[in-house]
Amino acid sequence: MNRAATVEGDAKVRLFCGLRLPDDAADTIAAWQTRLHRGRIVPRDNLHLTLAFLGWRPREDVDGVVAALRRRCAETPPPVFELERYRETRSVGMLVLDDEGGAATALAADLHERLERLGVYERENRPWLPHLTVLRFRQRPKFSPPVPQVGPFSPSDAAVYHSVLRSHGAQYFVVESYALGG
Repeated sequence: MNRAATVEGDAKVRLFCGLRLPDDAADTIAAWQTRLHRGRIVPRDNLHLTLAFLGWRPREDVDGVVAALRRRCAETPPPVFELERYRETRSVGMLVLDDEGGAATALAADLHERLERLGVYERENRPWLPHLTVLRFRQRPKFSPPVPQVGPFSPSDAAVYHSVLRSHGAQYFVVESYALGG
């Protein structure tokens, strides 16, 4: 376990659970992002794979979210990902990942169920998509770049994040993180 931030003193906090990238993958992706000339680049330290976005939650919910992630991480071997393609939505550019063996998809599904039972999460109407948001924009730049050459990688760990909105974009603080597989 790694407790890196606190959320004391805030009535509500903006939370999400995510998988953190190994340094070499994050470095390669950050260098690749310099080719994306329009929009707001997601900073290297903010790169992650979102497992569940919970939004604004009462501070009292943090311990339950942390416990749900901790229990699930102990049961999950590190997933293996490969970058598949670049994709844009109305507001973000992302790298879509192939979840080799489906370990991350199983982790996300089980975590969603645990968080729903706690009453802190409502599952989306679409299937979970393993991806890294790399760019945010107001108008689609319609990029079609080749994906960076990262090769297969596994997340270093999973974390509960506190997202603080700032004028220059969100800043993410790790509340707690846990190694996958115990």
